Amino acid sequence: MSGLRMPEADAKTLKRREEIVADMRIIVPGEGVVDSESEMRAFESDGLTAYRQLPLVVVLPETTAQVSRILKYCHERNIRVVPRGSGTSLSGGALPLQDAVLLVMSRFNRILDIDFANRTVVAQPGVTNLGITQAVEHEGFYYAPDPSSQIACSIGGNVAENSGGVHCLKYGLTANNILGIEMVLMNGDVIRLGGKHLDAEGYDLLGLMTGSEGLLGVVTEVTVRILKKPETARALLIGFPSNEQAGQCVADIIGAGIIPGGMEMMDRPAIHAAEDFVHAGYPLDVEALLIVELDGPQAEVDHLIARVEEIAARNGCTTSRVSRSDGERLAFWAGRKAAFPAVGRISPDYYCMDGTIPRKELPRVLSGMRELSEKYGLRVANVFHAGDGNLHPLILYDANKPGELEKAEAFGADILRLCVKVGGVLTGEHGVGVEKRDLMPEMFTEEDLNQQIRVKCAFDPNHLLNPGKMFPQLHRCAELGRMHIHRGQMPFPELERF
Repeated sequence: MSGLRMPEADAKTLKRREEIVADMRIIVPGEGVVDSESEMRAFESDGLTAYRQLPLVVVLPETTAQVSRILKYCHERNIRVVPRGSGTSLSGGALPLQDAVLLVMSRFNRILDIDFANRTVVAQPGVTNLGITQAVEHEGFYYAPDPSSQIACSIGGNVAENSGGVHCLKYGLTANNILGIEMVLMNGDVIRLGGKHLDAEGYDLLGLMTGSEGLLGVVTEVTVRILKKPETARALLIGFPSNEQAGQCVADIIGAGIIPGGMEMMDRPAIHAAEDFVHAGYPLDVEALLIVELDGPQAEVDHLIARVEEIAARNGCTTSRVSRSDGERLAFWAGRKAAFPAVGRISPDYYCMDGTIPRKELPRVLSGMRELSEKYGLRVANVFHAGDGNLHPLILYDANKPGELEKAEAFGADILRLCVKVGGVLTGEHGVGVEKRDLMPEMFTEEDLNQQIRVKCAFDPNHLLNPGKMFPQLHRCAELGRMHIHRGQMPFPELERF
């Protein structure tokens, strides 16, 4: 990424590369260590492809014991570690560092336990999001959070980023569907948080870990909640002559006390791109399209469909279509879930943003984005979770044209500043990573950020786990008053620390 500053590489670590690689091969024998330049190219970037960097070495462990040994080894030798799931992060959360071990969890790919009676699944972090649903759907169950990348993204990465998806409006994000984890701390200690039981007493460490972006520990096992498929699920395609009318319809639906299973919005560029790509049957003569899914008992769904159609009519909709079969409903969603790759067909490059706003501010923010589009001379396609105000503007640019990447980045930063200005936040489900790292002061005071860093220090005092992510600048824990150093000696050196 242009102008992106990452932590300076540690020269001592780079000089010891051969020794580190040899030791990693002892800990993870077989084909679990990748160290050649050509083979490491596959891991040089994540979903934020504007920035690339080869890691020191790539390690693919298969057991919790191996992860523990790797982290303990790196902790004792002051070696940085970057955890990685499937590499689908759109905020640069898994970008490697030149002097860091890239810890890839993709070999943790087994489902360990399915408990239909308690409606839980225990899975390793490398299992894909969709893989959990596929493992339980024969009994009429599914896993609710469904990011657009669900065919590829891992459940461990979902925990790290607190991922959502089109159905998070009604059924919640990862944080609302996770019951427990096993994790390894930077010093190699293995701990468990939560489980199949309800919330435990004491501090909500499970909530702290969910969305921590790999800065506090490495997840090696996940227990999630599964749900019974609803009796009926139907979707509506509703077209509007303007984005503002569609945005007001979203607010009115929620204001009427209706909580759809999912409610998505697409603007004209995204509609045309998705239809050309998937042929889902989207209307092409509208400026904005809502996809509203309602689920539950048949009678309830029929009643809510009528109410939604009434609200849409009041807001000036020009077309409304209700799915007549489950296949047609899935076709409606296929276009939405394929929107990102579809937009990739109409532009050499695009920059995907992620911000969240109060629903009532949707018309204002859409208008603001149009003004920014004219200012920067770049097109934008909007695809977002309208029901919970989670925007995903896709800024279209050509990286081969000098200066366009920089313009796209500045455009995206202004969109996020606008989100904060209207009472929103910098991210909804993509995380902070490196993309929004330097925008954190737009939302948090220095005192707020220092308090967050103190939490980081409690788990990883040497900042070895995923450095350069989330925080705009790194402080040593001692600088934040965590401990007093006298003549180079920590107080009570005989006490064990993590």
